[in-house]
Formats: sequence, structure tokens, C-alpha cells
Amino acid sequence: MFIPSTYFVAVILCVITMFCWGSWANTQKLTSKSWAFPLFYWDYTIGILLLSLVFGLTLGSTGASGRGFITDLVQGSQSAYLSAFIGGIIFNIANLLIVAAISVAGMAVAFPVGIGIALVLGVIVNYTANPVGNPLWLFLGVALVTLAIILDALIYKRLPKAKTSSLRKGLLLSIAGGVLMGFFFRFVAASVSIDFVSPEAGLFTPYSAVFVFAIGIFGSNFLWNTIFMYKPIEGKKVQYGDYFEKGTPKLHLIGVVGGVIWGIGMALSMIASEKAGFAISYGLGQGATMVAAAWGVFIWKEFKEAPKGTNPMIVFMFLSFITGLALIIISRF
Repeated sequence: MFIPSTYFVAVILCVITMFCWGSWANTQKLTSKSWAFPLFYWDYTIGILLLSLVFGLTLGSTGASGRGFITDLVQGSQSAYLSAFIGGIIFNIANLLIVAAISVAGMAVAFPVGIGIALVLGVIVNYTANPVGNPLWLFLGVALVTLAIILDALIYKRLPKAKTSSLRKGLLLSIAGGVLMGFFFRFVAASVSIDFVSPEAGLFTPYSAVFVFAIGIFGSNFLWNTIFMYKPIEGKKVQYGDYFEKGTPKLHLIGVVGGVIWGIGMALSMIASEKAGFAISYGLGQGATMVAAAWGVFIWKEFKEAPKGTNPMIVFMFLSFITGLALIIISRF
């Protein structure tokens, strides 16, 4: 299977993860006017599952190193399966809350707040379990990202058309999703051997773990997403029949593409974790907050009506993100 040979290659994979995780939600924005997000989300989970299977049968099944995808799945222990599957269940409800927050408050607030909180908690949880990297630089970087999160929330509050109810609802959804998101990666990581070349018996390689994780997402969608369909946080309720009757090939394809984009990020993050460590791999990937905020600010123009004095705050927010990510990277040297 494909395994990164150096920390530098692992960092590149983490950067790709960051752009994937920070960009997939644009697909939801593209369909939001004509397609309720719970319906979009079905295609999104299908995209993640398909990507994990394709990666497993290709990158996870080639080369002389490691253990092949199918062989790895067969030898996995019950605890490894359960851990990766639970990770999928936790991720799914967390992500649904954040996607709902995007519908209510926009990408520029939902992603930095929700995923930013997930970054802070995720780094702490994963570093505690697998302490790789200089803790001073690592947590200083996390602190700067936290500062950027606070700035983003303050900037959004300055918007003249931001309804108090929408702001409050969007922030609450983002916070709840972020707290849950901070824990899913640890469950997946716990199912993965820290040695990819000679993986421990009973534990998975990254490709198998991500596939089982994806099954957890898709399976739990019948519970979590059904709740969002019939008890929507925003807009009218939808039914399963709407998915088949109102969905066009284009709408379905956009949702699947969104899932594929996120799935690539997840797979690469796990693949990079042997050389980078789980805390750094997760932390860098969740730099997606900066990417998502950039989409919200520069492409979707979510802050165009902000009052004077907002632009310096936006610049400082991005500088805090970039500096924080740089410190996370160098913490491994």
C-alpha cells in the first residue's frame, strides 16, 4: 500500500487535507437554494463511502509495504471495527450540526467556530493518546487558531443584517458540532496500527480504518439524518420520497462530489499520521477553518456588508490562522 516516506510528504498530504476539508461545503452552498441539506447529505455520505472503497482497492492494495486492503479487513479485531465504526457515528452527527450551521449562519462563521473548536479539542485528545511533537509549539499554534476563531465570531456579529436569532442558533450549532467533532478522530486512530509497514495484528491500516469509518457514517445516517429531515433546524421538513422525486442528476452528483472531496481529506490525514503523529495530522487538516473562511469572505462575500474597521480584523484573523498552522507544522521537528 502507499505509505509516505518522509515527514515532508506527510505535511503535503495534511495540507491537501486542509484544502479538501475546507472546500467540500461549497458543494452544499451550490445546492442550498433548490435542495434541502438533509437530502444533499445523503449523496455526501455516499461519496465518502465510495471514495474510501476506491482508495482501499487502489492505493491500499498496491506496493510491497504494509498489509493489503482486503487482507487487512479480514484480520481486523472486533474492537478495531467497533472503534472505527463509532468514529463514523460521532463524526456524522457532528458534521450534520455544522452543515446545519452553514445553512443558518454561513460558511464564514460555521466553519471557523465549529471546526476550530474541533481542532483545539482534537489536538488535545490525540496528543494525550499519542504524544508526538513539541507540546510548546503545538499548543501555541492551537492557541493562535483559537484566537482566530474568536475574531471570526466577533466579525460576524458586526454584520448589520445578521439576525440575533440566526447568530445565536448558528453559533450554538457550530459549538455543539465542534465539540463532537473533536473526538471522532481519536476513535478512528485507536483502530489503526502506528506502524504501517508492519502493522500490528488486529489493528487496521489507514485504508481499512477509513472504510469502516465511512460505513459508520452511512449507517448512522439512517438515524441522524432522518431526524434532520423530519425535524429540520432550518426550512421545511423533507421526506425520503423527495430524494428520488425532486433530485436531479446534477444535484445528486454535486453531493457525491462533496463527499469525495471530504473523503480524500480524511484518507490522506490518516495516511499521513504515521510520520506526522495523529495530533499534528488532525490539527493541520483542521486548518480547513482558514480555507473555509477564505471561501466565505472572498467568494461568497458573506462579510461584504460589514461596517468599517472590519477588514483589519479579517486580516488579523487569517494571520493568526496561518501563524498557528506554521507552529503546528514545526512542532514535529
